[in-house]
Amino acid sequence: MAEVKKVLFLCTGNSIRSQMAEGLLNALGSGQWKVQSAGVFPSYVHPLAIRVMEEIGIDISQQTSKPVDQFINEKFDDVITLCDYAAQVCPNFPGQGKRLHWPFEDPAAAIGTLEERLAVFRRVRDEIKTKMEEFIKSESSEIPDPIASFKF
Repeated sequence: MAEVKKVLFLCTGNSIRSQMAEGLLNALGSGQWKVQSAGVFPSYVHPLAIRVMEEIGIDISQQTSKPVDQFINEKFDDVITLCDYAAQVCPNFPGQGKRLHWPFEDPAAAIGTLEERLAVFRRVRDEIKTKMEEFIKSESSEIPDPIASFKF
């Protein structure tokens, strides 16, 4: 059985991008990851984030917005920031694995009609999903195949 990797997604408010990333990796990761998300200034899970994730069959309605300080003493294989602010002010996680930065537009800043705002949320969701699929593929290729390394 493959080792479960721990991933922490960080954003400013832990309301949209990091919540979507958490939901996506949980849904797409085939149980290979233990996933958390947190924010520098946690707030709430944005209703439009819940709505656009629901559209692709992923329920994040039970996820909660959490402070990054809650995880400061935990060990993670990957700490991934999803916005520039979190990347700048995020505390160090001593002895941790990779620190990655995936900057995405903040859908909370979208203006216009509900449909125009939803279009921004959907676009960012899809961008995160694409990045997540690349991440899963690259991380899976790093896991050694025990059968391939066995000498016959």
